[in-house]
Amino acid sequence: MNAERDLSPLTPGVVRALTDKLYEKRKVAALEIEKLVREFVAQNNTSQIKHVIQILSQEFALSQHPHSRKGGLIGLAACSIALGKDSGLYLKELIEPVLTCFNDADSRLRYYACEALYNIVKVARGSVLPHFNVLFDGLSKLAADPDPNVKSGSELLDRLLKDIVTESNQFDLVGFIPLLRERIYSNNQYARQFIISWILVLESVPDINLLDYLPEILDGLFQILGDNSKEIRKMCEVALGEFLKEIKKNPSSVKFAEMANILVIHCQAADDLIQLTAMCWMREFIQLAGRVMLPYSSGILTAVLPCLSYDDRKKNIKEVANVCNQSLMKLVIPEDDEMDEAKPSMTVPAEPTSEESLSKPEAVTTGESQNELDVTALNQPLFFPCSCERIQVTLNLDGIVQVLDYHLSDTSIGMMTRIAVLKWLYHLYIKTPRKMFRHTDSLFPILLRTLSDESDEVILKDLELLAEIASSPAGQTEEGHGPSDGSDVRPGPVELHVPARAGQLSSSSTKGLECSPSTPTMNSYFYKFMINLLKRFSSERKLLETRGAFIIRQLCLLLNAENIFHSMADILLREEDLKFASTMVHTLNTILLTSSELFQLRNQLKDLKTPESRNLFCCLYRSWCHNPVTTVSLCFLTQNYKHAYDLIQKFGDLEVTVDFLTEVDKLVQLIECPIFTYLRLQLLDVKNNPYLIKALYGLLMLLPQSSAFQLLSHRLQCVPNPELMQTTDNTKPSTSFKRTAASNIDYTELLQHFEKVQNKHLEARHQRAGRAEQLDRRVVL
Repeated sequence: MNAERDLSPLTPGVVRALTDKLYEKRKVAALEIEKLVREFVAQNNTSQIKHVIQILSQEFALSQHPHSRKGGLIGLAACSIALGKDSGLYLKELIEPVLTCFNDADSRLRYYACEALYNIVKVARGSVLPHFNVLFDGLSKLAADPDPNVKSGSELLDRLLKDIVTESNQFDLVGFIPLLRERIYSNNQYARQFIISWILVLESVPDINLLDYLPEILDGLFQILGDNSKEIRKMCEVALGEFLKEIKKNPSSVKFAEMANILVIHCQAADDLIQLTAMCWMREFIQLAGRVMLPYSSGILTAVLPCLSYDDRKKNIKEVANVCNQSLMKLVIPEDDEMDEAKPSMTVPAEPTSEESLSKPEAVTTGESQNELDVTALNQPLFFPCSCERIQVTLNLDGIVQVLDYHLSDTSIGMMTRIAVLKWLYHLYIKTPRKMFRHTDSLFPILLRTLSDESDEVILKDLELLAEIASSPAGQTEEGHGPSDGSDVRPGPVELHVPARAGQLSSSSTKGLECSPSTPTMNSYFYKFMINLLKRFSSERKLLETRGAFIIRQLCLLLNAENIFHSMADILLREEDLKFASTMVHTLNTILLTSSELFQLRNQLKDLKTPESRNLFCCLYRSWCHNPVTTVSLCFLTQNYKHAYDLIQKFGDLEVTVDFLTEVDKLVQLIECPIFTYLRLQLLDVKNNPYLIKALYGLLMLLPQSSAFQLLSHRLQCVPNPELMQTTDNTKPSTSFKRTAASNIDYTELLQHFEKVQNKHLEARHQRAGRAEQLDRRVVL
């Protein structure tokens, strides 16, 4: 810069003025440069023009001296003004030194750089678009500048650039997106505001389709939505709202699949606004894209399920999450069960094309392949195409079940979430049973544990699901046996003295134990369910006391009551914990005698007219022997009064405890209930029911003179004198027919079985008493 020849054609006066500290002198020099460049333009002297720009750039704008840099900036702006429309030919040389000054430490110099660039852009207009990325990059930095004057200047330049982009149809969006994607993650508020403002501008330009590149910037937009500034959050809400409107208008051009995981992440955000907005987007995506969203189901459920348990403070999020959950559930269809592993990459085109028929020539040659195509055709209305390309759609059932299992196992999860999980599992077993039964062994333990839940509603849904698993044809194994249950060996046949014509159990006994000919066949998981349910009751006595009756009654509604009682009685017959067996039998007996759900089963047992009913009675009787009083009540229910009397006679040989007398007391109370109305009416027929009266007197003799004693005594006092009941009609009552029908049951053998079981109980009580006495002695020592 010392040699004048190096700076020609600039005169020494212009050079001195450009480096002056006073702005006015630099402005005068700039006017001289403008005049000089205009002359070169008139002469079409491009080489001199480039030389002037190079001098201003290298010797001034990029100088180490601050005043020289200021002079260089105003000089470059003057060149641009002088060039006018021709400035587009020299934009690279004009813009680069100015942008370099954007990083200057001196705020005044940054302001002058902003001013210079404004003048350059104002003259060049649309010609600056090829250099848009570098301009945007520089502006994004100035937007966060700490100096208010610099920021103000950058805003003027920003508005000018937006006007140019809006009125132009040559904007290079493809080249700009990578820069936008990078800058959108800035944490500076002003930079974020700058980014959002540009997105809004680009979105408003009809010729610019920003929607195609939404997957590139959506994550950044949701992060900006969590900004501390209300103004920025509002701007971001507007931008996202505009995008969503566009998506609803043109769903066929939206890349739903590429944005699904982004939404899943932000649906789990701690910020309520981000979470609500993302959830609203997810709702629209599921409804618009349909089955395109299925591959992302596990992620969607991970985000949505916890929201279902939100309280009223997050009511809006909860409501939208519920819609998402319901909509996603509807996307699973029965055909998903038929899409096996042999064709995991099954795709569905947006529209059938001639290429499709060519791509599957085997469909023409084989009938089996033709059937597969028919299944695909059934799916097509439910596959919402989001572009003309082929879209792979698969149901990731393993991932879904894993998510559902996790949320059901997590004790901190809310009640509504657990209910939703159980509904999902039930829905999957209904729609895709074949695939779901592959997961049953892993799900079974958690479903059994869920029976201990505090919520009745959760337990009801759990029972519905377990009932579906236990009764679904898809759960039937070839062997007819349930999955191995460790130490639990399937019991052998129960030998009942019932003739073959009366429905004696088959030698295999498996199906005979689970059901009789009058009941529907359960699958191989039914028996496993019964075994594990009783295990649960045995290990968790509180569950049996508080929810046992509720659970069994609901199962009797959901499944066949006869199957349930038949299988439980058979399992209890082999129960080693005799005390639990007695308690469980008492519970089952109370349910049998008092529950409205078992009305039909009681009627079936009351008459014992069919082979199935006699078969059931014998099965129940053998287990009911664990509890003497319940055995008598079963005989009363089945009108086996002579056998009831024989049992009561054996009570003299039993150890009469307080618990025993309490149960007799309860039986007396039951006899006064509506369920035994027929029994009380039979007391009128003294001649044909002598053993009924004897059995009741036997109970009376067992009781101490308590309120129950008084109650039964008053009842027996009402039994009429047989002579007063004589009538001219000597026709025998209908009960005599029942006696004949049931006489083929070997009651002697049943009585011997009763004695055998009670002897086991006596030995067990003595052993427990002995162990307790030894423990007491140790404590004393």
